[in-house]
Parts: sequence; C-alpha cells; structure tokens
Amino acid sequence: MHPSPSQKYLWWFTLVGYLYIFTPSFSSVQYASQDTRLDKWSPDSQLHIHDGSQISTTIHKQVPTLSSSLFDSVSCEDLEGVGSLNTTCLLHSNLNWDSDLYVYGTGNLEILSDVSIVCPIEGCTITFNLSGNVNIGQNATVVAGSVVFLASNLTMGYNSSINTTSLGGLPPSQTSGTPVGYEGAGGGHGGRGASCVKNNKTSFWGGDVYAWSSLSEPWSYGSKGGRTSPDTPYGGNGGGRVKLLVKDMLYINGSVTAEGGFGGSAGGGGSGGSIFVHAVKLKGYGTISAAGGTGWGGGGGGRISLDCYSIQDDLKVTVRGGLSIGCPVNAGAAGTYFNADLLSLRVGNDNVTTESETPLLDFPTSPLWSHVFVENNAKVLVPLLWTRVQVRGQISLYRGGSIIFGLSNYPISEFELVAEELLMSDSTIKVFGAFRVAVKMLLMWNSKIQIDGGGKTVVPASILEVRNLVVLRQNSVICSNANLGVYGQGLLRLTGYGDAIQAQRLSLSLFYNITVGHGALLQAPLDDDASRSTITESLCQSQTCPMDLITPPDDCHVNYTLSFSIQICRVEDLLVSGIVKGSVIHIHRARTVTIGSNGLLTASELGCSDGIGKGNYSNGAGSGAGHGGRGGSGFFNGKTCNGGNKYGNADLPCELGSGAEGPNHSNINVVGGGLIVMGSIQWPLLGLDIRGFLSADGQSFGKATRNGNGSVIGGVGGGSGGTILLFLQELRLAGNSYLSVLGGNGGPHGGGGGGGGRVHFHWSKIDFGDEYVPVASISGSISSSGGAGNNGGRYGEEGTITGKKCPKGLFGTFCTVFSIYLMNARTYKDTDGSDESLCIPCALDRIPSRAEFIYVRGGVTKSSCPYKCISDKYRMPNCYTPLEELVYTFGGPWPFAILLSCILVLLALLLNTLRTKFVGSGSYNSSRSIEHSHNRFPYLLSLSEVRGTRFEEAQSHVHRMYFMGPNTFREPWHLPYSPPNAIIEIVLCFSDTSLLLL
Repeated sequence: MHPSPSQKYLWWFTLVGYLYIFTPSFSSVQYASQDTRLDKWSPDSQLHIHDGSQISTTIHKQVPTLSSSLFDSVSCEDLEGVGSLNTTCLLHSNLNWDSDLYVYGTGNLEILSDVSIVCPIEGCTITFNLSGNVNIGQNATVVAGSVVFLASNLTMGYNSSINTTSLGGLPPSQTSGTPVGYEGAGGGHGGRGASCVKNNKTSFWGGDVYAWSSLSEPWSYGSKGGRTSPDTPYGGNGGGRVKLLVKDMLYINGSVTAEGGFGGSAGGGGSGGSIFVHAVKLKGYGTISAAGGTGWGGGGGGRISLDCYSIQDDLKVTVRGGLSIGCPVNAGAAGTYFNADLLSLRVGNDNVTTESETPLLDFPTSPLWSHVFVENNAKVLVPLLWTRVQVRGQISLYRGGSIIFGLSNYPISEFELVAEELLMSDSTIKVFGAFRVAVKMLLMWNSKIQIDGGGKTVVPASILEVRNLVVLRQNSVICSNANLGVYGQGLLRLTGYGDAIQAQRLSLSLFYNITVGHGALLQAPLDDDASRSTITESLCQSQTCPMDLITPPDDCHVNYTLSFSIQICRVEDLLVSGIVKGSVIHIHRARTVTIGSNGLLTASELGCSDGIGKGNYSNGAGSGAGHGGRGGSGFFNGKTCNGGNKYGNADLPCELGSGAEGPNHSNINVVGGGLIVMGSIQWPLLGLDIRGFLSADGQSFGKATRNGNGSVIGGVGGGSGGTILLFLQELRLAGNSYLSVLGGNGGPHGGGGGGGGRVHFHWSKIDFGDEYVPVASISGSISSSGGAGNNGGRYGEEGTITGKKCPKGLFGTFCTVFSIYLMNARTYKDTDGSDESLCIPCALDRIPSRAEFIYVRGGVTKSSCPYKCISDKYRMPNCYTPLEELVYTFGGPWPFAILLSCILVLLALLLNTLRTKFVGSGSYNSSRSIEHSHNRFPYLLSLSEVRGTRFEEAQSHVHRMYFMGPNTFREPWHLPYSPPNAIIEIVLCFSDTSLLLL
C-alpha cells in the first residue's frame, strides 16, 4: 500500500513548514536530566535510517537524530487503521510490505492483538516515529530487517514480538563476519562464529567480530554463516537491527529479537544482530535476544545495549552463541550486552559450551566502565599486544566464564587489569605474556589464573598487586611458568585442599598475614627438572653465599638476578598448615613464622643434580653425595666407589645439597636438598614456631639400576642434605615436630648414603645474666643424619647442627644455662663460644660441706660458682649453725672454750662479791623501823626487812593464798575479807587489794 498523490503533496507542504519552524530548535537536543532525557522529542523529530549508518548516541549526550523520510510517511488510513496518527490510530489488520515503511505522527498508536506488520525482505526497515504512546497488543508482531520505535511510552503485550531474526542486511564494509572457505563455520558479529575444523593450520573459529566502536549504541546487521561446499548457498542469515527510543516507560512482556538465522547441517549459523534500547524505565517479563543462529558451526552472538535508568531483573537479555551441529562442544561465541547507563559490559553464553572467543578490544579511559562480567561459559579474548583493562568497579567471572589475554603463539605481550575487585567463581583467566593486576580484592572460588611466559622467552615478571584481601578457596590456583609477584597490604589466604600459588620464581610481600591452609600449596619452581635447574644452576658450583640471601635488598622485588625461588618478604605473620615447597626458600623481614601440626615447609629433593659434593658412579657402584658430612661409599661386586666430599661453612652455611650421578648414558640423577633461609642478619625473625615439619633432605633412590641389556648393576647413591639457615630470636620446636637435613638413602645393590646437610641457628639476641631468657624450647627432633647405604654401601656421614657463639655463662647450639653435673659439681664458662669443652667444672673444695651448687639465671661466668646451704638452719656463707657461727667467730672450739671458761670464772667472782655486799647490810637495815601512815602507800619490803622476822623464817614458804573472783570489770580479782589463820600473826595490813606482811 502506498500513499495517494494528494497525500504526498500535503506531506510536502507540511514538511517545509516543520523544517522552517522546528529545525533550529532540534539541531542540538541535550538531556536535561536522567528522568527527562527524551523530553525534547517532538512529532517533528526527523528520522535518519539507512543501511550501514552508525548512530553515535551515548549516555547523557545528544538524543539520536532520526531522519528521512517524511516524504514516504504513511497515514493511519494507509495502514488500514482507524483514527489518525496525530490523535490515536488503531491498527487491526495484518500488513505485508515489500519495501521500507515509515510511520510518523504526533499522537498515539495501538497495534491490536494478533496483528502482524511484516516486511520479510532482508534489510527492510519499518519505523514508527510517534510523539505519544505506542501499544503492541498480545500476539501482535512486527517483522523486518530493521525495526525502529520512537514514542513517549511503549508497551508490548504478552507474547507480542519485534522480530528481525535472520533478516539482516549487509554488514559494514571491510568486515570479516562471514567466514571464508567451506567449513560451514558460523558468522561473527559481537562474538566469533564457531568452526568445527581444528588443526594447526586453521583457527578454531569462523566469522570474526566487528562494530566494537559502536558497542554502546550498536546498529550493525549480523553476518551470514559459512557454507560447506561451493555448490551450496551460505548458511543462516545474520540478525537484523532493533532500536527502541522511548521517552519514559518501556514495558516488554513479549520478545525483541535480532537472532542469527538457522544454517542447518549444510551451513553455519548466522550471527546475531543489534538491539539498542533507550528509555528511563525498562520493565516486564519478556526477552531481548541477539543470539547466534544454529548451524553446522554456530553463529556468534550479536550486540545489545540498554540505556535505561532502571531495568527490571525479570527481563531476560541474551547474546549467546548459536549451537553447533557439527561440534556440539563448540558453540558460537557469546555477543556483548552493554548497560550504557551503568557503563557495564556483560558477556554471557547461557551455559552453552564453546571454544570460540568474544574479542574485547580497547577499553575506554574516559569515562571508565564500571563493571565487566564474563559468565555462563562465555570465553573472552583480549588479543592486543599491550592492553589495559580498567574499570571503576568489579571484573567478575562466574560459572565457567573465562578471559584469555594475548595469543598462544606470541607469549610476549603485557597486559594490565585494574579494578576495585576481581571476583572469580568456577572460571579461568589465561595469559600469554606478562600480567599485571592492581585491585583491592581478589576472591577466587574453584578458579584458575594461568600465566604462560613462553618457556625460555624472557618476559617481565607478572605482578598481582592486591591491596586488601586475597582469598583462594575450593581448588583455586594461580600458576605461572615465569616470575610471579603477589603484593598486598592485607591478608593472603589459601584456604584448603587444591588451593595453590605456583610459579617458576615466586615473591609474596607486604601482607600483614599469609595463611597457607591445610592441603594448600605455595610452590616455586614448578615440578619439572628444567624449572628446578633454572633456579639452581648458578648456585650448584659455588661455595660463596649469595649476598641477596644474607643481606637482602629492602624492595622485595622479583627478577631473574635474585637467588631465591620463593621469597616471602615484609610479611608480619606466616602461618603454614599446608605445604610451602621450593628450591631456595627465603623468608625475609617477617615477624613470626608458624608451621602447624600438618604443615610442611620443605626444600627436600629440590637442590642440585650434581654440585660440589656430587656422588660418583664408578666401578659399577654409586656413592652418596657429600655436604655437611661425606657421602657414603658405594659397593658392588667387591668394588668400591668413594663418596662425595664435604663442603661449606658450618658457622654460616648457605649451599644447596649435591646430587648423585647414575651410570654413563643414563638419565638417572638423584637430587640433593635445597636451601631454606629465614630472616637475615639485619632483620631476624622474632619467633619460629614449628609444630610440623621443616626439611631440606636429600633424595633417596629406591629403584634398582640396570644396564641396557636389563642386567642389574650397582645402585645409585643418595643425595646429600641441604641447608637450613635461621636468623632468629626465638625458636619453639613442639613435640612430634621435625627439623631435618637428612642425606638420602642409597639405591638397591650397594648404593652409598648421602651425607647429612647443615643447620645453623644464628641467634639475633642472646640475653645473659639476670636478663637471660631461653632462646629455644626444644621438644621435637633435629637431625642431620647421613642416609643409609644399601647392601654393603656405606652410610653417609652426619651433617652439622650449629649455633651462633654463646656469651659467657651459656653454651651449646641453643645457648642454654649449664645442666651438666660432674661429681655433684656444676660448671662455669668464662669465655665466648658454644662448644661444651669450654664448660669448666666448679671446684668442690671451694664450697662448704653443708652446701650445694645452685642454678644461676644466665649461667655462671666466674670460677667462684654460686651455692647455697642445704638447710635453712645453716647460715651463709659457711653454712654454720648460730652456735658454730659464734664459735668460729672466736677462732674455733678450743679458743672459744678457753675464752668461755675465763668469762665464767670472772662472772662467778663478781656474783660472789655482790652477794656478800648485799647480805652484810641486811642486819643493819632490819633494825630500822618501818612507819606506816594511813595517807602513805606502804613500801614493798621483803620478809627479811620486816621487824621481828627471823632470817631463817623469811627464807621458807609460809602459806599459799589465791585471788578470788572471775576478774571481770564488774568483779575483779580480790583477796579474802580476813587473812587465813596460818599467816594472821605476820599480817600488818590486809584488805581486798593489798597485803602487808611482817
């Protein structure tokens, strides 16, 4: 149906008027606010719709200008409707068009239920430009290659649809969305199409992506799928285009689709098209889809952008890739779903398995995107040589989502990922090259970050800088075959079994706490011999201590010039309940290290394959390697092979253990123990608490050695123990714990045992005297034993266990107070050193017989050993009783006896003189009368002084008399009222309180 000539003339004059009045007003329409972003749309807005055009609307910018073709606009009557497009037009009849349709008006439009408006031609465009409201009734359908609606409000009823599936026109020029060749691959657009042919010459994808620059406002057709032969047509058509520009509210209870076409088994599926929605509020329970089409190879998903202030969660948005008939595990890649209001990108494949990628190219820097989500088996590729992926919020990978940085054939790229949070659940990040991450939080659940540095290709170290929190749970792994640094300021936790951080060389630094949970793993180098040799090669032929281990730099950086394989630097506390495993483990500037009861910190069997003390293989026998002790000799068929030599410095060891070689032209190599250094001279550990295992043991060889003809020959020797060098202040070795540098056991048939390694405790602070505090509490085992020989092979010699020289008074490896008694005599030490021979027994003849030696805090530093008396009844310093103290004060028993006799004689003479004097004057005093007055208190006189009393009578007992009464305040003691008859004759005065006798 076409408008009549009269209507065309009417529209011509109307257009001229509108252009004259309104064009200046709408040349630059701006958003006033988020809620009024479409307020300036009017019935006279012009609409530009043409193939290949790109509309550059972005959030809060100019409203898209839509133009052309008022000349071809139709009326409500032309659409067989009722009413007017300038008031209300009701469409009640099905319409089929074979060309573009443009509907313009200032009123409302209602497409009634079950009405279909169809233009089934590829690239055909249907446009509704209304100033009022548009309502699409139930089961109503609008079908075309491109569908555009402009309205104040748009409502889509239940099961209604705007459908551009498989009706896409030509994609933009100079794009490769349609695959070449005859593989039946899917078309590409937002995601790559799938290819079911995989070999070294063919990429594992079909049509490529395009239109990345218009991600926020996509307006490109999808691409056709590939074909399987020159005689067959192309596969499914690409999806079309849909643009919904709504001033206020958009209800979608039906479907808006721009899906790729079906390619069948003879062609690839078409890729999804483009859908752009612009509204203040988007609500409903419907579907918006730009999925790829099904074919021999599935088509890639299209592109969707929603520029809406609010979006109801019940609305389903999908850009998944199409299913692949020829390879069901490789569907087309997911397309892109961009939220232009939140500036967030979501790539999801609806849990459809794919090996095809969705390339993400350059990321904007102004403004930054807020979030990136990769989910539901989507596979994203960041292919550029150098790319910075930066968002303001989260980068999240969920439910099988994966991101690949770089190309596997060129692992030399550098990539940066910057965000607030990196969240991963059941997902993967794979990097070919170097990877630098800067986030506040990294949380991983059953996820992996794999970094491929290209093997021997030298690439910069990968750095994960996580400022607050790193948590790995449920088999999460961070792995690199090159250098890796993990830096932070908060907590690093590997929770449990399967959680691991592995690298060729690994540095963990600046965390306040690192926790390696039960069953978790920190490892460097990797398990293969090439990785181990890369770390140990420069150290195996040197007896010089690497200075970066003894006096390490403060910056804690990781590079190829440093000696360590694992460095834990500037970490407050390290708790190991799992496994920390490395050739050269260096823990530097840490405060405390705790190895839990199930924990293992080990460098066992990770040292040198040869080394200075290498075990030899000659005369058909293999000897053990030497280190702290000489390796055991090998023995086979009466022939002997001497063991490896000792090497290194027992007082400051820093060497790797040596290995033992096998027979000529064999690949048998036994490896020595590695090197563990904790602390440094300048920054020692405050405390090391071992409840589990700390080891650097040599390798044992348990297999029989055979010639090329299969006959048994002499066994290979064991590797020597490595080195454990501890700069620390305090050590606690709990019961059932173990610290070891054991030599490895020799192999069957005469292999010699490896020599023991070296352990050295370099105490940073040894208090002595009254401030003495034990530096070690040892309840577990410390061993440097040599390995056992086999069937005639000799044992390896024991290694060394040494400590820093102790100050005066202390001795031994752990600088303890003397506990050695010799003939009940303690020892003293008056020189610096740790050897037991410096302890000199205290002289027994220099202490009293009633004394015993005592414990002295800080030990005894002088030959005058302290002692105490055996009982408190004896007095120091000679342990005498008080009497003995007195006796010996005067020179001993004989001088004291003579002196005492003299004193007694003199005392007797003095007493006799005094008696004579006082007794002689008694008769004179007796003649004196004693006068008593009632107002004077009587003198207290003895009986000898009482007149009339004879002397001999006063010397004898006369009568016993008792006080009476209970002796209380009310009734104190008193005498009887009258004296007894026995004394009445000698009583002068008698009362209840006084008595005067004659």
